[in-house]
Amino acid sequence: MPFQPTASAFNHLLAQSGWALQRLAVHAGKTARFTIAPFTFAYTIQNDGTLCALAADASADASCTIPPSLLPRLAVHDEAAFAQIESCGEPALLAEIFYLSRHLHWDAAEDLSRVTGDIAAERIVQYAKAGQQYIQDGALNLSQALAEYWTEESPLLAKSAHIAHFVQQVDKLRDDVARLEQRINRLSNP
Repeated sequence: MPFQPTASAFNHLLAQSGWALQRLAVHAGKTARFTIAPFTFAYTIQNDGTLCALAADASADASCTIPPSLLPRLAVHDEAAFAQIESCGEPALLAEIFYLSRHLHWDAAEDLSRVTGDIAAERIVQYAKAGQQYIQDGALNLSQALAEYWTEESPLLAKSAHIAHFVQQVDKLRDDVARLEQRINRLSNP
């Protein structure tokens, strides 16, 4: 039996932005399958642009296989992560799927306002975004501090200048060995 809550969640996101429903309605009747190990989801696009969940083994017009390790990068809209998704099938449908995955965003404040009211919902969302930014900044600062520590204080990582110098020395040594080999060959074969 198809996992219906995913279709409901996607349909909710699509309904929040009417433009997405219009874009998907163009592909009515087509089926897309998504594999995120160990799960597989298949959806057929309805005439109104909403999705209907199907059995995972249903034939598909387009298919995307997403390694689970890419999910965090996709969540923060890392463009390089999109290139690592394996996809096959109808190019127009795949292009639409990738477009929606980049541009469709959940309006959390709208959903939260039904419970808390508009002002409280906006403030909660602002605090959540500030918290997310704080965590991202902290992770960036930590990674920069660790990189500096491992290159300066406790050299576990090599600096790019040191690597470039090493490569230059290896190239020079290779050229010297080649010249020496030619010289030996000339001296041994008069």
